[in-house]
Amino acid sequence: MEKYGLIGFPLGHSFSISYFNQKFHDEDIDAVYENFEIPNIDNLSEVLDSNPELRGLNVTIPYKEKVLPFLDSISPEARAIGAVNVIRVTHQGKDIKLKGYNSDVIGFTKSIEPMLDKKWHKKALVLGTGGASKAIDYGLRNLGLETVFVSRYEKEGTIRYQDITPEVIKEYNVIVNCTPIGMYPKTEECPLLPYEAMDSHTILYDLIYNPDETLFMKRGAQYGAQTKNGLEMLLLQAFASWEFWHEK
Repeated sequence: MEKYGLIGFPLGHSFSISYFNQKFHDEDIDAVYENFEIPNIDNLSEVLDSNPELRGLNVTIPYKEKVLPFLDSISPEARAIGAVNVIRVTHQGKDIKLKGYNSDVIGFTKSIEPMLDKKWHKKALVLGTGGASKAIDYGLRNLGLETVFVSRYEKEGTIRYQDITPEVIKEYNVIVNCTPIGMYPKTEECPLLPYEAMDSHTILYDLIYNPDETLFMKRGAQYGAQTKNGLEMLLLQAFASWEFWHEK
């Protein structure tokens, strides 16, 4: 039996395990998907050594960037993004070879593209500076948008939340939340933004999918913003993961 899994910490919020095990059951695939909650990326070698039937991994917070030094090869797209969330595991005799990919950008661009109107949507704010935000930034720029990262701290190439004025919201009217702010169980939290400056041309896209509607989405919707959560992106990512694991 083949095995696939997810590495990250913590993994209580994981969607992948139920999705893939249901897929295996429905399609009569002789495989299992497991969560590998590892407190340190150095524990990856233990996961690989103790699971010789492992053929693929997904990677989530906080290891999308930290996993890079462990890989034997990286797809050009993942290298350009600087983050990996899919690993293909192949066995060559006693050697294990790891190849990294990024399915975040595929899932995100396919999910947000139908919402975009080139007449109105030219600039975007990317909330957060982690591995997921890099893929989102890459995807938005591929779709022709100008992007700016938003951080809580003073960082080169970013703006801070307190510097986002109503005028910025009007100009950068596509806003993607790549942070865990508002994720269950802390559903009463949301990024600090001037929501009152939003209107029907504003798009709020939240990578969070639990809860279905975050406070970030609710507050924007009150002023007419279009909103979408990360569930469709997640499904599209899962499709892409399976393709990467079985790439010829």
